[in-house]
Amino acid sequence: MTAMAVAFGAVLFTSCSQEEELAPSDAPMITDEVMAQFKELGFDVSDIALTNDKEVLDPAYEARNYLLEGDIIVTPENLSKMLESGVAHTGAVGEQYRTWNLVSAPRTIRVIGYTGGSNALDNTMRTALQGAINNFNNLNTNLNFTLTFGTNYGSYDIVVYRVSGSGGGSAGFPSGGNPYKYVQIQSGTSNYGTSVTRHVITHEIGHCVGLRHTDYFNRSLSCGSGGNEGSGGVGAVHVPGTPTGFDSNSIMLSCFSSGSSGYFGYYDRVALEYLY
Repeated sequence: MTAMAVAFGAVLFTSCSQEEELAPSDAPMITDEVMAQFKELGFDVSDIALTNDKEVLDPAYEARNYLLEGDIIVTPENLSKMLESGVAHTGAVGEQYRTWNLVSAPRTIRVIGYTGGSNALDNTMRTALQGAINNFNNLNTNLNFTLTFGTNYGSYDIVVYRVSGSGGGSAGFPSGGNPYKYVQIQSGTSNYGTSVTRHVITHEIGHCVGLRHTDYFNRSLSCGSGGNEGSGGVGAVHVPGTPTGFDSNSIMLSCFSSGSSGYFGYYDRVALEYLY
C-alpha cells in the first residue's frame, strides 16, 4: 500500500438548467432531511451530490440519483426502502458490511463490457474486467458470472463502461433481487495499470451485489480524510466471520492506492461466501 489513497469516484454536479427540466415533484433534491436520512443509514454525506445525464448509457435509469462516498449510487426508491428495512447495526469498527438487500441466489449474473464509441472500455479495462470476473468466479458461492463484450447490453445484468475522469468508478446497490446494472469506470483508472483497474472494477461489482464500504463509518481510514458517522447504521449489516478491527486488505475500502493488487482480501472472500 502506498501512502497516498485515491477516491473511487469524482463528485458529479448538475447545472441549474438540468434541474429546471424536471418538475419539482419528480426531481430528487439534496435537502437537510435527505442528508439526515443518509446519516441515519451510516453514509458519509460530506460529498453528497446528484448524478447527471452526461456520458451515461441510460439517463432514465442512471441520472438524478444520489451519489455518496465518491462512488455509491443510491436511487430515491432504494433510499426509501433502506429507511423502511428495520435492519440496524450499532458499533461499527471496521468489519465487512452488506446492505439491507442482496442478489437472489443461486443465479448466473451476465456481465457485458461495453465497446461502443467514447464509452468503450480500453484494452486495460477489458483485461481488468476479465480479472474481476475471475475474482468472483473463484469464490465458493452460488453466483456464477459470465462475461462478453459488445454494445447490445439491454438483456444483461451488469454493464461496465467508461466515462471521463481521473480514476475510480461508481455503481449502486441491488434492488428486487437483481444486481445494480451500470458500472462506470473513469478513463484515468487505466493509467494506474491492470492491477489497480481490476481492483476498482471488482470493488464496484461488489457494490452491485450488496457490499458497502468496509470503512463506511470513517472513510479517513483509507482516504486520509472523510466523514465519521460513528455507530449509526440502519442498513449496514455486519457480516459474521469478519473481523472487528480495521481490515486494511479489504477491496471494499472507500479509497484505493496505486499499489492495490486487484484481488479480494481474505475477509472479503469470507463475507461473500457467507452471503452467497
